[in-house]
Amino acid sequence: MGVDLVPFKTCSYDCVYCQLGRTTCKTVERRQRAPLDDLLEELERRLDSQPDYITLSGSGEPTLHAPLDELLGRIKAITDIPVAVLTNGSLLWREDVRRELMCADLVIPSLDAGSEVTFRAVNRPHERLSFETMLGGLIEFRRRFQGQYWLEVFLLAGHNATEAQVAELAGAVDWIEPDRVHLNTVARPPAEDAAAAVPARRLAELAAKFRPAGEVIADFQAVHRQSEFVPAREQILGLLRRRSCSVEDIAGGLGTHPNEVVKHLEQLTAEGLVESSQAAGVRFYRAAR
Repeated sequence: MGVDLVPFKTCSYDCVYCQLGRTTCKTVERRQRAPLDDLLEELERRLDSQPDYITLSGSGEPTLHAPLDELLGRIKAITDIPVAVLTNGSLLWREDVRRELMCADLVIPSLDAGSEVTFRAVNRPHERLSFETMLGGLIEFRRRFQGQYWLEVFLLAGHNATEAQVAELAGAVDWIEPDRVHLNTVARPPAEDAAAAVPARRLAELAAKFRPAGEVIADFQAVHRQSEFVPAREQILGLLRRRSCSVEDIAGGLGTHPNEVVKHLEQLTAEGLVESSQAAGVRFYRAAR
């Protein structure tokens, strides 16, 4: 069960491979970005689904929300379902972020570069972030954190998947010492057309270069690679002109991933073409009158 803590595309990175498009609010400012009482009330209503994890992630960088320890504590007060945090890891150099994450059960940061040059090219970070600082934060957090620590490595053909670049990445992973390494690549339309996928066979070969050995988690289902399954603006508008729909309704009706739907809805809403309302805890969208 995902919990989205920040507004759409509020992030410290602007990764070339992001399936949600380009970052519209690049920041490293931490503050409370979601009303905790409302969030917890909605979360508690959905616990009957018994998810494996409650995951803090969403359409931006969750560690930009503060304070995280208060949120984690209040979640643990209402359920014993473990809490995971899916983060880009860019703010783990901060002592307050590391401290606030200590009561999470699972933290999964990302690492997409083994050098400053690749870091700038792939992650396009906020100007106050450097590769050395980011890597130091990943290492320091690993030394203190007692929960499960998995690392996601996103590989892109032509960006960070050469033998030399993978060797740099593997060396950085050695310093971090995660419990598990997940290898991923492009499976849905990225922010930049030049962000190309690494073939499944090549990913499997590269997995052996990491310690612990990498686990390939990329989704290679053909449906996500075929442009006809990606809904265009007019398809979504056509659906919403007929009836109000939730994100899940649209995704199911058009045969695509909900994240793709969210990307289009945010743009359509900003342009005044789509309106939204909430009923029974679910947000519904319709074409603007």
